[in-house]
Amino acid sequence: MHRTPESLLARYEALAAAGKIERDDAQLRAVAALGELSRDLAAKRDGVKLSWRWPWIRRARSHAPRGVYLWGNVGRGKTTLLDLFFESAPLDAKRRVHFYAFMAETHERLHRARRNPDRERDPVTRVGWELAQETRLLCFDEFAVNDIADATILARLFGVMFRAGVVLVATSNVEPRRLYEGGRNRELFLPFLALLERRVTVIEVAARADFRLGRARAHEVFFVIRDAETRERARARIDQCLGPNPELSPRLSVNGRKIEATGADGRTVRFDFAQICGQPLCAADYKALTGQFDAFIVENAPALSLERRNEAKRFVALVDVLYDTRSKLILTSEVEPEQLYGADRGAEAREFQRTVSRLHEMRSQQYVDFCARRAQLADDAANLMNS
Repeated sequence: MHRTPESLLARYEALAAAGKIERDDAQLRAVAALGELSRDLAAKRDGVKLSWRWPWIRRARSHAPRGVYLWGNVGRGKTTLLDLFFESAPLDAKRRVHFYAFMAETHERLHRARRNPDRERDPVTRVGWELAQETRLLCFDEFAVNDIADATILARLFGVMFRAGVVLVATSNVEPRRLYEGGRNRELFLPFLALLERRVTVIEVAARADFRLGRARAHEVFFVIRDAETRERARARIDQCLGPNPELSPRLSVNGRKIEATGADGRTVRFDFAQICGQPLCAADYKALTGQFDAFIVENAPALSLERRNEAKRFVALVDVLYDTRSKLILTSEVEPEQLYGADRGAEAREFQRTVSRLHEMRSQQYVDFCARRAQLADDAANLMNS
């Protein structure tokens, strides 16, 4: 049974009354836009079934409501609003996914499509139709385009999906016109921006402050190594997490490749920063690791400069994946989160603002408790399957 669209505002107000979120006028404006979309989706829920026939595309376009694009600084509650909307959205064919994961999956589909060519449709069109057949509502968290390979296919891909009636709801740190700002061959990306702005209502979530920063700190999971005492405290915490007999220098299988860790024990893995962010790994590799481990120990994170932006980019992807999968992170560093990346220009500098905010939240008791519950549920499920 579908939730009623009106429940979105009621659920937001209930969370605020319970003290789980802070009521904010900017967020309420976004809730109003999302509530209106929910009502539109409910009204059109019984539309025509997806077909490959092009005449249907013209009908689908006229029936599809405009999506919503929420943007604003990090920690303003955009992801919370997206989750509330997604849970209450009154249809079954819906999907919520982090943008990096969606694009990794899309490139895999394109690879398969190119290996099996179709005379009638090019690979991008085929993949767009496949995606449109699977979902009517697509919710992206952290929409950010930094890759030329992504930028060049988005207009064609979403051109097909929007014509097929797919509705997009997205969160981002930047307004649409600043996506892929300064990127190579950005002119190839401009048609997508024009298409996006026609298909979504853009809402700025200009809340008063980063709500993550006010959360109570947990027992230490982020250690700034300033002296021998701090180093010893970090070592004791890491030893506690790994247990007395970890496997040393394990070689882990990730997407058909082998990468080396410092140690592993059960669902906990230990890396040096150079192993996990100094190698040519990507978000899909980090996502694969979260299928093997619930807790990640990363040691010796340095203060990075612009010249090391590739390592900064990988660290951003790692934190995004761990945060999105609610995996625990224990980090040792020579500096505080705000000082981990010293560059003040480029896409990585903007993305790193989100990383800093997320690192602060990942130190909170609420986040650590959530990770513990997730790990326990995984253990319970594994025990049930083995019983």
